[in-house]
Formats: sequence, structure tokens, C-alpha cells
Amino acid sequence: MTREHKIKPLPFAYNALRGISEQVNKWHHDTHYAGYVNKRNEIELELEKVDRSKANANYSVFRGLKERETFCANGQILHEIYYDILGGDGKADNSLSVIKRIEQDFGSFEKWKEDLIASAKVALGWAILAYDSSDGKLRNFIGDTQNQGGVWGAIPIIPIDVFEHAYYFDQGPDRAKYIQAFLDNLNWNKIEERFKKLVPK
Repeated sequence: MTREHKIKPLPFAYNALRGISEQVNKWHHDTHYAGYVNKRNEIELELEKVDRSKANANYSVFRGLKERETFCANGQILHEIYYDILGGDGKADNSLSVIKRIEQDFGSFEKWKEDLIASAKVALGWAILAYDSSDGKLRNFIGDTQNQGGVWGAIPIIPIDVFEHAYYFDQGPDRAKYIQAFLDNLNWNKIEERFKKLVPK
């Protein structure tokens, strides 16, 4: 029996972020993110009854459902992490375990931030600080869509959505300004909780 995925409420007020407007948060969360959750549920229901005997790589209903399954699932997951780690003042306490690990794996916090900003500038969809379980290091990865560019076994820690819907209403084509707004609103205590829960010591 398919489990129905639930839309998680925004964990902060719509107008709580600096540089990311109330209107963008309403559109982004209530329409865009919610759309991924709803379509994931719809796809899973269709997968329960699709005719698998007609599966074909060139074209089949089954292939289309499976391809969009990962697109919607990853869209849901990444947006939930994205919202969960926002709503803070952007200030990173050097005593946090995640900061120490960033410094260890990138050489310094500033080098990590420089690399994340550059990654967010070149990605078409997402830039993500993730824990790579293949070598035990934190790395910044990019994905032009949320089901492309992911690394098997990697755990997202800080995902930044850089699709135009996340910033064009507020900043127009000035993506760098949005990236800075994202960094300025990070909740490092929430990031620390996620890091300590999911990343081995």
C-alpha cells in the first residue's frame, strides 16, 4: 500500500527571511514544493496499477512514471531540507561540529563558502553541501535538475535551490544577491542537528 506523502508546513513565518520575500516563500513553498509532494503521491498510485509488460526504454508509461518519480521525490526531499535549515541569522559558531568538519574538509570555512557560491552560480538547479559516504568527506555537488547530478550514498546537508523560481521575483537575474540572502538566513543550529544526526563521527 502506497504511503501518502504529506506537505510539511513552512517552519518559519512567510515574511521571516531577509532578502527572500513573503511572496516568494508563499509561491515556492505552497505551490512549487507542494506540487512535488502531490505529484509524487499521484505517481505512486499510478505505479500500483501500470502495465509493466509494456515497459520499454524508448517509450512506455512505466518509464515515464519511473523517471518523474525520482524528479518529484528529490524535489520534495531537497525542498524540505532547504526550508528546514533557513530562518536563522546566518552566523556560524566556530564551536559547531559541522563547522569544524567543513574547515577540515575544505581547508577553511571561507574556502567552503567560496566553493559553494561558485557551485550555486554554475548549477542550473541545485548546489548541495553533502556528506560523501564513499570517502567520508563533505563536498559541494551540483545538479541541473534534482534527479541529475546526485551521488549515491551522499547525504544532503545544505541544499540551495537556484532554479529561477527561487529568486527571480526578488532579485531578477542577480543570482549572486540571492545566494548571499540564502547564506544570511541559514540556521546553523538546525544544520548542526542534521549533521550530528546523519553524519558518522
